[in-house]
Amino acid sequence: MRLIRAFGGALLFLGLAVAPAAADTSPSPSGSGDGGSAAPTEAGTSFRSATAIDPGVRATAQGSTGDYLYWSFGADATERPTVHASVRLPEEHAGETWQIDVYDGLRRRQACRYGAQTRTAPAGVASVELACALRTVRGWAEPWSDDPLPGTYYVRLSAVGLPASDVGRAISAEVRVETAGAGGAAAVDGRLTEPLIPGIALRADTEDASGDGGSEDASAPVLSGTALEDGWASGWWSDRWLWTG
Repeated sequence: MRLIRAFGGALLFLGLAVAPAAADTSPSPSGSGDGGSAAPTEAGTSFRSATAIDPGVRATAQGSTGDYLYWSFGADATERPTVHASVRLPEEHAGETWQIDVYDGLRRRQACRYGAQTRTAPAGVASVELACALRTVRGWAEPWSDDPLPGTYYVRLSAVGLPASDVGRAISAEVRVETAGAGGAAAVDGRLTEPLIPGIALRADTEDASGDGGSEDASAPVLSGTALEDGWASGWWSDRWLWTG
């Protein structure tokens, strides 16, 4: 009986000693844990280096008066993007005029349906607010047309008519893009083969050369960071099918 009790006590002690070690091997929670991407805090200085932003995300950047600041976002067919920008100016400055320009994937400057695309901040004003509401993105358009098409869009923020005394002063900028769907009423019969994204034509040529297009090639061109969460529709589906059926 004493032997059985001693053997049982040894097993109990061994189990208590092993349990903490087993617990230590379990994965611990990540420190970040939010699962979401942080809002961009930088801006590009050209079309090629434009910082990609998602609709609804407030992007910020630090710069100097006289700089060109660039961001990019994706817009699909039947969407109506609106760009909002805010510039916080130096404490002391002369009158400054600020402007936002929006370009499509072919780098064609797009007209604003409404919004204060250009504004002049009188001396002493702390900030200036800008906005540009684009026309509805079309799934297809004539080659000679300047209609907005699915793909990457670029936002350029700059000061125009800047006094020489204000060049090089520190500023901070905020940019936000909002998109609204126009629905099937804005749909068209045609569609683009591919959205207007930087590198899309080079990738298509690479896939044609490889034959299958299924293998990943390290030398293949990398597409822009602009992407849509649900993919590119480019006119494939709209609620127009319902009310014309």
